[in-house]
Amino acid sequence: MGQSACGLSYEGLAWLTGAAVMLGGEWPGAHSLTLALLYSVGAHGIMTLNDFKAIEGDQRLGIASLPVQLGAKGAARMACSLMTLAQLAVVLLLAFWQLPWHATAVLALTLAQWPLMQKFLRHPVERALHVSAFGVPMFVSGMMVSAWGLRQLQSLQPLLGAT
Repeated sequence: MGQSACGLSYEGLAWLTGAAVMLGGEWPGAHSLTLALLYSVGAHGIMTLNDFKAIEGDQRLGIASLPVQLGAKGAARMACSLMTLAQLAVVLLLAFWQLPWHATAVLALTLAQWPLMQKFLRHPVERALHVSAFGVPMFVSGMMVSAWGLRQLQSLQPLLGAT
């Protein structure tokens, strides 16, 4: 539950706040809400990465972090799966919304994370910090690309007859 709460506030709330500011205080639309939720799910994986640095202490103190509950390899699989599936869902939505360049860019950023994730899955405790340092910025860059895509989509809506 902790990772979900952090993911929703760390990514989702920040996304919605930024979108509301860019929209002059208006509530973001369905496209933006959907991406905020997907990136929040992916952020659950990012939050799990943070727990790897405290596995020994969590075990001694009885803190039920995901790496303690699922084991390091199980938590690594969950983190990578959530991050990857969320990003792939974003890619599909961007393509569906007629934003092929943005979808391609997010896909490229997602694929660039895979070699890091493969090493992490083999050696989760030793490689968690490496994925955090290099993979997470690619995840966040995909968020920025998605936001730019939504801005383009919003500017096209009057031309397409959308309200």
